[in-house]
Amino acid sequence: MSTVLVVNPSAGKGYAKKILPQVTSALASGAATVKLQVVETSSYEDARFHCNQAVAMGADSLIVMGGDGMMHLGLNAVAETGVALGVIPAGRGNDFARGVGVPISALQAVKLIAAGHTEDVDLMKIEGHLAGGAQTRYVGSILSTGFDARVNDRVNRMKINLGQLSYTWAALAELSIFEPLKYRLVIDGEELNQTAMFIAVGNAGYFGGGMQGLPKASITDGLLDVTIINPVSRLTLLRLLPRMFGGSYIKDPAVELRTAKEVIVDGDGLLPMGDGEYMGQVPMRCTVVPGALKLYRAAK
Repeated sequence: MSTVLVVNPSAGKGYAKKILPQVTSALASGAATVKLQVVETSSYEDARFHCNQAVAMGADSLIVMGGDGMMHLGLNAVAETGVALGVIPAGRGNDFARGVGVPISALQAVKLIAAGHTEDVDLMKIEGHLAGGAQTRYVGSILSTGFDARVNDRVNRMKINLGQLSYTWAALAELSIFEPLKYRLVIDGEELNQTAMFIAVGNAGYFGGGMQGLPKASITDGLLDVTIINPVSRLTLLRLLPRMFGGSYIKDPAVELRTAKEVIVDGDGLLPMGDGEYMGQVPMRCTVVPGALKLYRAAK
């Protein structure tokens, strides 16, 4: 088998670069690799190019190491191609790994990949007028559009990486000015016009460095999950935020959970973020693609 490892060496404040020799040694001796090519990238666009090129050149598997942005590039490169994807989390949030059951320890994730077991899992496909001129992109975790997306955007714009504290600071800063947003949704043909603090749609459950945006999500059930937090006071939202890490916030009467095969997201003042990346302009059509991703996971 031929495997291409695409690395963001600056991920985790240089942690990815530091452990790269251990990673390559473990992969070279594992069941997933006969021929290993390692690419250290210099930018997000450089990483996108090398992920896409690996698939175009016929690699049997693509492994990406870095933060959720690298995971997003990797899954978009291999989606619906049959090329296996390995993910080695080494960034700030590592939410995609959490959501698909890959260890958030980079070296433990390498051991999983080296074992060579893969499973076909679902992905969410997004269609519309997307960033960069694309008409279709895949999202592994969550499309967020409300308060959660504004927090994500603040974190992305921060010049200093404070880890989980970055999300906490950004959430508090956004809370002081945030107002409920007007949404226009179509969920499996049902039209909904409402205001909400946020509406998250996705296939795997985590965002914001471990927050359970979709606590009941499954990556193998052929369905999207939808979480709606209806309008609440800033004080109530502040109370709910820490409970998102354990998932207990869903017991609050303001929270609504749904599942669907198709969700059309539209509204006023929305900032669509998928896997932590800016997605473009609404409206966006979200659908589930069963078995779209061949992923290295632990054998059951």
